[in-house]
Amino acid sequence: MFLMAGETEADIMETPGEEQGVEWRPGAVLGLLVWALIADTPYHLYPAYGWVMFVAVFLWLVTIVFFIIYLFQLHMKLYMVPWPLVLMIFFVAATILYITAFIACAAAVDLTSLRGSRPYNQRSAASFFACLVMIAYGVSAFFSFQAWRGVGSNAATSQMAGGYS
Repeated sequence: MFLMAGETEADIMETPGEEQGVEWRPGAVLGLLVWALIADTPYHLYPAYGWVMFVAVFLWLVTIVFFIIYLFQLHMKLYMVPWPLVLMIFFVAATILYITAFIACAAAVDLTSLRGSRPYNQRSAASFFACLVMIAYGVSAFFSFQAWRGVGSNAATSQMAGGYS
């Protein structure tokens, strides 16, 4: 592997996604769980669950695409793309979409299912996990914002001491 200008070997050896404070696994795993729980109920009869399915499936697929990009280090080959900004925008948008999906899913549980039935339990669990996915994407949005902003590097900390003690 060849190093690009300004790159060190430590940059190359980092775990995919962790170099910018991004944690992919919770959003992908919990999003898949929301998708599976809703898909196992007759969701097509209720528009609210159609929205939840759209959000869960679409964001899961986009998350997997970003994960593959980082796993195979394609982001280093596409150096002209401002990846910290792209990830921050994605995670903020995903958080907002999951807020709407969580509210739609939680509000529709009592209206569409009998309490104690299997669909009621699955939809309630999907609401809970949609809330967890929303939090996971929100935390990732916070960390990607910090990576985009460059937390920890200001004029005072980035200057060398100049050889003086």
